[in-house]
Amino acid sequence: MIILIIVLVLFGGSKLPQLARNLGQAQKEFKSGLDEGQKEDEPEDSV
Repeated sequence: MIILIIVLVLFGGSKLPQLARNLGQAQKEFKSGLDEGQKEDEPEDSV
């Protein structure tokens, strides 16, 4: 709760939607990177 107030004071109310959108995009890219890394680690059955 305190962190939310600090962010609101630092960035202002008008910047919060943009920050939330950017955070969501970063989280989506991070998850896709993790999935891609896990696929590369799996052994392939190419015999």
